[in-house]
Amino acid sequence: MDVPFLSLREVNRRDADALKAAAARVIDAGWYILGEELAAFEREFAAYCGVRHAVGCGNGLDALSLVLRAWREMGELVEGDEVIVPANTFIASFLAITENGLRPVPVDPDPHTFNIDPARVEAAIGPRTRVIMPVHLYGQLADMTALADIAGRRGLLLLEDAAQAHGAVSRGTRAGAFGHAAAFSFFPTKNLGALGDGGAVVTDDDQLAAYVAALRNYGSEVKYDHPMRGINSRLDDMQAAMLRVKLGHVDADTTRRRAIATRYRDGIRHPGIILPEVVREEAHAWHLFVVRCSWRDALQRHLHALGIQSQIHYPVPPHRQAAYADLAHLHLPVTDQLAGDVLSLPLSPVLTDAQVAHVIAACRAFAEAA
Repeated sequence: MDVPFLSLREVNRRDADALKAAAARVIDAGWYILGEELAAFEREFAAYCGVRHAVGCGNGLDALSLVLRAWREMGELVEGDEVIVPANTFIASFLAITENGLRPVPVDPDPHTFNIDPARVEAAIGPRTRVIMPVHLYGQLADMTALADIAGRRGLLLLEDAAQAHGAVSRGTRAGAFGHAAAFSFFPTKNLGALGDGGAVVTDDDQLAAYVAALRNYGSEVKYDHPMRGINSRLDDMQAAMLRVKLGHVDADTTRRRAIATRYRDGIRHPGIILPEVVREEAHAWHLFVVRCSWRDALQRHLHALGIQSQIHYPVPPHRQAAYADLAHLHLPVTDQLAGDVLSLPLSPVLTDAQVAHVIAACRAFAEAA
């Protein structure tokens, strides 16, 4: 039996008629950039996250970068200021920092939850620290209570990288509503994915939202008037229309993801396969189901031989990339260990029960072979 890691064809087949109708609506409207579809999605996504503003932009990296850029324009940050960030994240988290003339300060995560460790965050704060950027890695909320407490006591800005956490909620608060601002990605593989690229900034800060909205549009609020040096990073109306259709399914899809994750956690038993730990079920959107295994490459080959696709998120952490050779001296043992151990199993709302059972059985078979 073949088990794809993620079949976007099957994911989008469920909404095919609604997506085609939304596309036709945009085509017929004749307004494709900064139009009514975008405005409607921004209102709906802000309401979903529980904040006042959502500002659509070109992708998740731009969403992160635009927040930091806006804070620079607002005088909250200056070149050389430091941003504390988890070391075991996708490189986009680092790129947003450095492209704004800021300095990333990576810290090791909690090896059990994979999320940034608040104790290590506090220990890393220095005289130039201005921002804490937690990443809700794999869909599980970071410890935002502890991080918000640190930020409040130390006078720091709190920026959530929520690119993988659509739908995660803790004590009634959704991902995106904990910090001063948050950045989302709508890359097609995300829990809320477009049919192209896309992203959004969400915030309760009226001034920040206005700055981000201007910066994404060449630094302009009024056509041909450019008080700031902005960029062109606008979520187009076609993608906004697609996202409006799919937003209505996020919670149901998250419920299905959690059910699959529960089956994995109950069914996979192997002394060498470490299952992910969950702080609170509702606080995990299960974008990815990531296990740890000292024989990771052998496990991946074993699964592949049985028709099961898997992926590694992420095999080389940012501080080991040539792009950040200046950080290669850092001692981040938990991050380095995770990079060699982690493996993501198939997890999507369109996986069948039979496919889930096949993955569990394959992991058990590896237990016999290992």
